[in-house]
Amino acid sequence: MFNWKKSAKTAAPELRVLMVCMGNICRSPSAEAVLRHKLEVAGLAARVEVDSAGTYGGHEGEPPDPRAVRVGLGRGYALAGIRARRVRAEDFSRYDRILAMDRDNLAALRDMAPKGGADRLALLMDHAHAHAGIFEVPDPYYGPPQGFDRVLDMLEDACGGLVDELSKTLGEAQGTS
Repeated sequence: MFNWKKSAKTAAPELRVLMVCMGNICRSPSAEAVLRHKLEVAGLAARVEVDSAGTYGGHEGEPPDPRAVRVGLGRGYALAGIRARRVRAEDFSRYDRILAMDRDNLAALRDMAPKGGADRLALLMDHAHAHAGIFEVPDPYYGPPQGFDRVLDMLEDACGGLVDELSKTLGEAQGTS
């Protein structure tokens, strides 16, 4: 497992998390919004930076898919202000954890990663509890409207598990400074 502890010199935020899907218009911006919300509720928002990106740059600068925005708002998640961007080389040194929505995007990230950058990569669903054993967040883009609800269910579960892990890690880091 990745070691989240940072040196005492690190300024806020203490940790940085990047959510990644293919186009950065459905799954990863939704994951960004869910994680931001859960961090806020846990009192960790100032300590953890969250962003999202895609392995494909064809939607660069676009807002999230309107269906993702609608479903997210229905559950209290704000996707406003998020704009699609492609993963950049500097992301591999900037972010402590880069979490892919599926195995294809994880493989693409591994191909993009500079030497030593792959240790930051994992699947977001590795943190799920209720959806344990499901390793990929399916892309709802071409599916039925209820696909966006299913994706949000999975993201809420996985982000909840991630916040639990971050809470422990940040608590340990605070105790050592």
